[in-house]
Amino acid sequence: MTAPILRTTLSSEHRDLIGKMNASLSRLQAADRLHDLYFEGDQRVKQLGIAVPPELRMFETIANWPRMYVEEIARRQRIKSLIRRDSKSAVVIDEEGNEEPPKASRQDIALQESFDVNNLASEIRLLNKETMIYGRCYMTVGTNEDDPDHPLISVESPLQMSCLIDQRRRRMKAAFRQFRTDDGDRVGTLFLPDQTIQVIAGPRGWQYDEVGGDAENEDDNDAVDDHQLGVIPVVLFLNRRRLGKWTGTTEMKDIMGLTDACARSLANMQVAQETHGTPGKWLLGATKGDFVDENGQPIPLWESYFTAMAATAKGPREAMFGQFSASDLRNFHDTVKLYAGLGSSVTGLPMRYFGQNTANPAAEGAIRADESRINGNADEKNESQGTGIGWAMVLEERFRTGEWPDKGTAIKVEWKDPATATKAEEADHIQKLNGGTPVYSREGSWDELGWDEARKSRERRNFAAESDPVLDRLNRKLNEVPKRTPGDIDDSGTGS
Repeated sequence: MTAPILRTTLSSEHRDLIGKMNASLSRLQAADRLHDLYFEGDQRVKQLGIAVPPELRMFETIANWPRMYVEEIARRQRIKSLIRRDSKSAVVIDEEGNEEPPKASRQDIALQESFDVNNLASEIRLLNKETMIYGRCYMTVGTNEDDPDHPLISVESPLQMSCLIDQRRRRMKAAFRQFRTDDGDRVGTLFLPDQTIQVIAGPRGWQYDEVGGDAENEDDNDAVDDHQLGVIPVVLFLNRRRLGKWTGTTEMKDIMGLTDACARSLANMQVAQETHGTPGKWLLGATKGDFVDENGQPIPLWESYFTAMAATAKGPREAMFGQFSASDLRNFHDTVKLYAGLGSSVTGLPMRYFGQNTANPAAEGAIRADESRINGNADEKNESQGTGIGWAMVLEERFRTGEWPDKGTAIKVEWKDPATATKAEEADHIQKLNGGTPVYSREGSWDELGWDEARKSRERRNFAAESDPVLDRLNRKLNEVPKRTPGDIDDSGTGS
């Protein structure tokens, strides 16, 4: 028999918090919808131009520069590793008293496991992209009922979540996530400093959403998680953060207007191409009845258009044939190129990203110089995003172990170099740094290559299994006992 569903109305304080956060989310819905359309390339240009009437919207063409810009930055945001600041890996001593290579601490291994179990390698890519599209995004941390050893870390859509900020302390006071289930129910999660409450919208407003238990007693309420953290288990990520503003700014803001301007030029160009780009023909001294075949049957219009002289029954002396000059469309080409140049100036993307590449392929140094602004932008975002991701992993450790990490051992995110590079270039760079006077240790070189702990452990075992030919030869000579023959002089100076 299925347990009865017990639902009790939330307190007025909790309902007020949800109401405030829903109102905040509603105020952002129009801008969020617009930003989503621009990213997907589905926006409609308000004014196509004087030359293009509304009924010719079929010629509207969008050059989706906003998506290209956002995805190019996100493509350069690649996590290399998670490390603890000021932490040292313990030196492990084997049974014979020899020091083994340093190994990751037990905590670091658990940290990497949670990162992998929650599939954060791909989820953080979505986090970075959504943050740039809408100007904000969220990450939540909570108890995992199915696997208590690995708390849930989730990237949340900014279209479904809002929060309240304590302006003086610059801390989150509450957060609320809501969505509709497949059954049409409106459910949500209220995040508070000491509790996480599951709720559902009913006829009397928001209620506890729980199955079984005693909803009147929060100690026995499945809808309430009394984690007693003292902080909200939610991390807010902001793009282009401004002081006193907690909604962020879309990364596409500077390119949206130029995208519309380019779309108008492309639409005008297509209309001109259809009407003036193809030479028009003219014919004098003939009527419709002159376009017949040898049997007197009318010739199709398309055939008459393309073979006018052959189609008409009149000869060149009886009728005059000619064509108009086609319009030159270079003015549209130059206009689109102008908008591409402006787009490059406001985004920092090289002109070749806008399809305006007429030079020979650039050398390595020229490419890095050309991409310096976009790389700097990615570095700045990595620093901001890394702070939030590190705090989310601190929350994960608190849920997993029940204790906060020691002060001074905050979790830091290391990012790969956003600059364009090849494997050969990267390996050559590390080899040069590691030759002569070493700059990196062997494992430091592995870190630069972006290897994870599993790969490092495998290489340590491989090194341990290998033998050094020079050392083996020396050991063999030391262990060999020389054979004596009659007449040899021993250490005492006498014969054998």
